[in-house]
Amino acid sequence: MPYDNPIHASSVLIEGRVVLIAGRSGRGKSDLALRLIDRGALLVADDYTRLEARDGTLFASPPAKIAGKLEVRGVGIVDLAFLAEGPVALLVDLDGTVERMPDDPIATTALEGISVPTVALAAFEASAPIKVETALRRHGPGGPS
Repeated sequence: MPYDNPIHASSVLIEGRVVLIAGRSGRGKSDLALRLIDRGALLVADDYTRLEARDGTLFASPPAKIAGKLEVRGVGIVDLAFLAEGPVALLVDLDGTVERMPDDPIATTALEGISVPTVALAAFEASAPIKVETALRRHGPGGPS
């Protein structure tokens, strides 16, 4: 059963896998999601994401009330195409300490009893969307071999 209270994270689908973008308010979750969407990602949820573990896989979905909505600071709430559900492969932590050379294998975070590869990034760096895509390809399960 999914969380009754969604986690504080935006989420997007990239290459068939969901990236969770977690951080406190104002850390750039929606901004980073918007830039990833501009690069071809598909919105799952903005600001809050529901999680459900099924058969060893963690799935993300939007709360019904905010499905297809993205806050664009300075513009307002916009309607976008969205994915109703997808498998989680990476957590981007916007509150964590960004390491110049993180350990390999990278850290993981347990969500709903499933370990999710986790990277700390600074959302407002110009290269942040490319770093997310690279981390997903390098560390996210279920990707190209």
